[in-house]
Amino acid sequence: MAWAEYVAAFGFFFVSHSVPVRRPIRERIIERIGGRGFTLVYSVLSLAALAWLIVAADRAPYVQLWPWASWQPYVPLIVMAPVCLIVALAVARPNPFSFGGANNDAFDPSRPGIVGWTRHPLLVALGLWAAAHVVPNGDLAHFLLFGTFVVFAIVGQRLVDRRKRREIGARWEELDHARRRGRSLDVRRFGSRFAARLLIAVFLYLGLIAIHPVLFGVSPLP
Repeated sequence: MAWAEYVAAFGFFFVSHSVPVRRPIRERIIERIGGRGFTLVYSVLSLAALAWLIVAADRAPYVQLWPWASWQPYVPLIVMAPVCLIVALAVARPNPFSFGGANNDAFDPSRPGIVGWTRHPLLVALGLWAAAHVVPNGDLAHFLLFGTFVVFAIVGQRLVDRRKRREIGARWEELDHARRRGRSLDVRRFGSRFAARLLIAVFLYLGLIAIHPVLFGVSPLP
């Protein structure tokens, strides 16, 4: 029974992420509460499931896989900087290729922003976050937790691509080609509000460092 909560939390996480996004169910929910309402509810449910899963991993029996070392906390501390930037550049921006986009009809493939570099910036951020946190958490429960998220982020991109190809149809290939052609290292092409989103990334990064001891009982600083 020691692992029961951990297994239950894993089950709830995958059910909460897979069932609501099934097309018939999603369409019914959107009919009742609208697209923005669905995004809000789905986001809150996802965060609640993730929070429970992390808490359950902390409560699970400790089985060491590798010893802790003083250099390990630097890995997530460094990696979380680009993660926060990717999230800040991706959230509430048009992205017809993935989930979490806003006003997707307004997507301009000649100015794709972060989407020019990856169709699934939020899944990339999730994968980087999880991979970085594997390093300083060398016990079985956390290895399964973060390792599963790495796999989820990789496989999820293929699954979302498959779904979006069906929804968009033949235009998907054309739109994707235009997206890649429009990518640029010129930050001005990320949009007129790039500076604001960069500032959001900085505050997000610092905020996560500040709140980490409160939420998880351990400081991310070495």
